[in-house]
Amino acid sequence: MANQMNKTTPNINPNKGVEIKPNKDHKHQVNCPCGVEFRALRIFEEKGHFHTEVINRRVHELPAGDVLVRVSYSSLNYKDVLSMKGNRAVTRHFPHTPGIDGVGVVEDSSDDRFQLGDKVIVTSYDLGMNHDGALAEYICVPTAWVVPLPKTLDERDAMVFGTAGFTAALSVLRLLESGQAPEMGPVLVTGAAGGVGSIACMLLNKLGFDVIAGTSNISDSKEFISKLNVVRHIDNTVIDDKSKRVLVRPMWSGAIDTIGGNVLATVLKSCSYGGNVTCCGNIGSGDLETTVYPFILNGITLCGVDSQNTPMDKRIQVWELLANDWKLDELNQICSEITLDDVVEVSQTLVRKKGRGRIVVKI
Repeated sequence: MANQMNKTTPNINPNKGVEIKPNKDHKHQVNCPCGVEFRALRIFEEKGHFHTEVINRRVHELPAGDVLVRVSYSSLNYKDVLSMKGNRAVTRHFPHTPGIDGVGVVEDSSDDRFQLGDKVIVTSYDLGMNHDGALAEYICVPTAWVVPLPKTLDERDAMVFGTAGFTAALSVLRLLESGQAPEMGPVLVTGAAGGVGSIACMLLNKLGFDVIAGTSNISDSKEFISKLNVVRHIDNTVIDDKSKRVLVRPMWSGAIDTIGGNVLATVLKSCSYGGNVTCCGNIGSGDLETTVYPFILNGITLCGVDSQNTPMDKRIQVWELLANDWKLDELNQICSEITLDDVVEVSQTLVRKKGRGRIVVKI
């Protein structure tokens, strides 16, 4: 990325809030249409309190980068909500624009690999965390973050997938690469009502696996889970074992875990011999208290999944799978669509961890 702002001066934005504008010597690698005004969701900090609103900005206020993208769709993710709440582990400096997922059209590029009018996806890396994100009409990003949108994938579907779908697909791919196969028995997906979990269920089903959906409470998510064509729906009475036993009766042949903590420990000790388990989230806990016995007695493989810094060749491979061999025709069943003006209100459902499926934001 070209440069970081060293000095800033506050400027009162006519649309409310205190905005931070870059220095006069702040240069972009692309030729920004500096007079262009655009709408962006912006988080402001005032004396330790955070508030979020949609304001007007100008393109020259964006951080420097190689590719300027006019965003058509984004999505709303739990990490965006943490940023809106002022979580310093996600976002260090404010004002800030969240939005870890974006898709749109190249408006300008200093890199010959991307031309005016190209459709592209930008997810992961530092987008929406410490680099202004895609809950805005424009983003300016390094070339290394940009993925060409596959020709067989439309822009809206790309954001129904977003980071969640990409993570789900990475998890499924890790299972396959580790030797997991449908004939070994059912595969458990924890957090199955969430974005990653619901798409993981759909992908596994498409690939011929019997899927067990795990959620915290059956009654709260029964209607949603019924859309996923799973063979069984279980809750914390099964997937959050508090017995302290080091092994329990095998109940699945492999798993995709999005929760962490004791749920992951339960998943491991309940997996049948030779099974594979992926770990991609810690919405329950980042701690893992387990024993060696699932590994040395049942030969379980635990696979870590990181979507943020996935190498570009693997990133392109996964997006091509989602656009072609793993294409899902039922995405609208797990998706709701909102506008930029709805984000603050809708984000409260994610604060309460009551989100279901995916939330696409039409920009």
